[in-house]
Amino acid sequence: MKLPERVVRLPEYPFPRLRRLLEGTEAGQNEIDLSVGEPRCRLPDWIGAPIAESLIGLGRYPPNFGSVHLLEAIATWINRRYGVAVDPESQILTLNGSREGLFNASLALCPEQKNGVIPYVLIPNPFYPAYAGGAVAAGAIPYFVHANKDTQYLPDFKSLPTEVLNRTALIFLCSPSNPQGAIAPMDYLTELFELAEQYDFRLLSDECYSEIYRHTPPVGALAAAATVGADSERLVVFNSLSKRSALPGLRSGFAAGGSDAIKAMKTLRSYGGAPISTPLHSVSARAWSDELHVEVVREQFRAKYQIADEVLGGFTGYKSPLAGLFLWIKVGDGEGAALKLWKHCGLRVVPGGYLARNANGNNPGEEYIRLALVADKDELRTGLERLATII
Repeated sequence: MKLPERVVRLPEYPFPRLRRLLEGTEAGQNEIDLSVGEPRCRLPDWIGAPIAESLIGLGRYPPNFGSVHLLEAIATWINRRYGVAVDPESQILTLNGSREGLFNASLALCPEQKNGVIPYVLIPNPFYPAYAGGAVAAGAIPYFVHANKDTQYLPDFKSLPTEVLNRTALIFLCSPSNPQGAIAPMDYLTELFELAEQYDFRLLSDECYSEIYRHTPPVGALAAAATVGADSERLVVFNSLSKRSALPGLRSGFAAGGSDAIKAMKTLRSYGGAPISTPLHSVSARAWSDELHVEVVREQFRAKYQIADEVLGGFTGYKSPLAGLFLWIKVGDGEGAALKLWKHCGLRVVPGGYLARNANGNNPGEEYIRLALVADKDELRTGLERLATII
């Protein structure tokens, strides 16, 4: 039987492509997996107690949109981090990991038409696959906007033709960006809100890497919106505990924005969403309320940035990251380099072209590989030294 176009049109996920690329080729040395952005940090010592104390909650359905305690903890963190007050009941929705929200946002918020035509959803190129997947599932057209060295690795939305912007319903932005680690400054964000007002679109800001940075805490879209007095309905922000707290298995995140947008996402959740398990509400609230363990995680990544600088600093294709979990390294042929690194070094990395799409005649990721700084420091140094012998 024929599958529906909304499934057939979904972009292929990078990791099945990577498995096919490496299949049938033996690793040249013991494997070091630097492909998935999964922080492998020691869990906070206190993490078990809140879960154990809440186990009775497994006997009841969890709150569909988030417990009062967790919603208030998130709102307090937003205010502490960005100096912005949001209403926990009407402006926040807890997520079963931010990917759920990033995919479903297009389903909940993208209209069937804008100005009489199928709308565009603007997506940075390279990008996190959930952005394009949600846009396609919503019946919209993903429109990929290169984020490369010429644009400081941030998409230059304001340079797009008027006919594209008039057709745009949603814009995805990731800051700090995956995979380049670029940080959108305040003036970039404020210009984006001016553009949103002029052309009537909503910004979906993926800030999952906001707490992993080298020097200065990245500016958030909520703070930028408050600075320019933007309509709250112009913005939905997404974050999670996966990177901030190095708890990817917790599957706990949030969306925060205008009450109408959050209401629409709640409606979708009521029909097909998966709320966070009740015992995980307590530990999530604790994690959002504690900064000490986050600083421990951040210091580990700062040490890994330093290792990367020491090993690869002399290589012309290397860019020292400002934030995030990844190295974005120009190697000429990303797919060929990934296969060679596996065959000779046992390194599992992602070809940059798998994280991007052909647009305007080229794929901005095809000359790159992405490495996740997730191994412990000794293993990471070994892996990067192996890489240096090849590239």
